[in-house]
Amino acid sequence: MVAACSRLMETTHRENLDAFRALREAMVRRQLSRRGIRDERVLAAMSKVPRHLFVPGPLEDSAYEDNALPIGHRQTISQPYMVAIMVQALELRGNERVLDVGTGSGYQAAVLGEIAGDVWSVEIIPELANAARARLAQLGYSNVHVLAANGSIGLSVHAPYDAIVVAAGSPEVPAALVDQLAPDGRLVIPVGELDSQVLLRVRRHGKRTTTESLLGCAFVPLVGEEGWRRARPPL
Repeated sequence: MVAACSRLMETTHRENLDAFRALREAMVRRQLSRRGIRDERVLAAMSKVPRHLFVPGPLEDSAYEDNALPIGHRQTISQPYMVAIMVQALELRGNERVLDVGTGSGYQAAVLGEIAGDVWSVEIIPELANAARARLAQLGYSNVHVLAANGSIGLSVHAPYDAIVVAAGSPEVPAALVDQLAPDGRLVIPVGELDSQVLLRVRRHGKRTTTESLLGCAFVPLVGEEGWRRARPPL
């Protein structure tokens, strides 16, 4: 009886993995490829990372839908398309040092970990940082390092970064993040009002920068000295 139960559990587990894999492949095909995501590294990474493991258990069946989902502490995991757009905009080739501001559940950090050399991910809410760190370690992402810190001022101890991505809306481009870019580095960040922003890509050319607008978006606020100073960290 014990052996039969064990075989049944193994069969169910394989079936669940196959079902999630099919959902993930459909997500990449329908939500990303058909909507203009062309970077093969991004598509491969998002085909591999098990997004259902980065959302609360009751939301597993919704993990591959084209929506942001709540992860607790008034935070969300970004919709797959937005993650793909942001990572593609970083123009990663495989050996870069990347700063990921706003770890959340750790999903975007995992996607970055599949492409970049080293990823430093910071999260202002300690409980989320601890959970993401444990989750990423369990999945084997030894090149992704999660810290509980104020991402609005970056993480100067490991600068400069070839790329910086911010998963929170800021009233302006934080000077500290620009300063921590390497020559020819790219910063991707939502900038605008509390409830509506424009995704920007800032390129550093020596002491000069150029900025381009990518698309409209809506993110949770970037809290801290170089974000929304009067806002309070989410409960």
